[in-house]
Amino acid sequence: MSSGTPFTVKFWGVRGGIPTPDRATRDFGGNTPCVEVRCGEHLLIFDAGTGMRPFGLALDQSRPIDGDIFFSESRFDHACGLPFFGPGYNPNNSFTIWAGHLPDDRGIQTELNEMMTSPLFPIPLHFIGGLKTFSDFSAGDRLTPRPGITITTARLKNPNGATGYRIEFDGRVLAYIGNTAHEPGNASDAVINLMRDADLAIYDSFYNDDELSGGARALAHSTWQEGTRLLKASGAKALATFQHHPNHDDAQLRDEQAALEKIAPGSVVAYEGLKLSL
Repeated sequence: MSSGTPFTVKFWGVRGGIPTPDRATRDFGGNTPCVEVRCGEHLLIFDAGTGMRPFGLALDQSRPIDGDIFFSESRFDHACGLPFFGPGYNPNNSFTIWAGHLPDDRGIQTELNEMMTSPLFPIPLHFIGGLKTFSDFSAGDRLTPRPGITITTARLKNPNGATGYRIEFDGRVLAYIGNTAHEPGNASDAVINLMRDADLAIYDSFYNDDELSGGARALAHSTWQEGTRLLKASGAKALATFQHHPNHDDAQLRDEQAALEKIAPGSVVAYEGLKLSL
């Protein structure tokens, strides 16, 4: 049973693949994945795409920030916002970086170090003085990053490795599932378990079913329609589709929203600035 402590989600980046700063995408947004989650006084950040820059500009730094950053994967569109995350450079802040998709001999600190290396980027990772701890785990582990927060993790279907998260706080549940492929007609038990009876499930909707039936290769992404099927199979209450394809403009996403409302009332196509309370 919930005590009513605030449990909120805010979307700062909802695009997959590559940023799309364009007139045709300005309503839903063109920044790549970054989602702010507040569990009472605790700050959790999921993915560090280009949406992380405006998020950092909006954060109150009048006092030190203590937070956790979770990667679903560390490909460029999920990590390229980290070097532009202003609060990360403040040594008075303290962020823990979490990742569960990498092999034992290669951790998230190594991945980020290589991204922030000349000639790709002029400032090395160790300059970001607010990143205090790098914590690798194995997808499937259960995490307790802060008092009162339990996070169940699972490996997702992705050739490069990806992790899904189930965040439980104060009697409520949020599922965060990015970069997962699916096999038509064969729902993922791992994803269903992450979404089981969740108050909200954030789901990778890079494609739609028509695109996949037309021959698109879905090695690491899913569809918004599969999200609705998983919603029903898991008993989750609502779906937020995100990680939209770079070619899916505002008009197409508005059509997706209209269809989503008929199939899964109360669900939403995520857009930048959207804030939801669980």
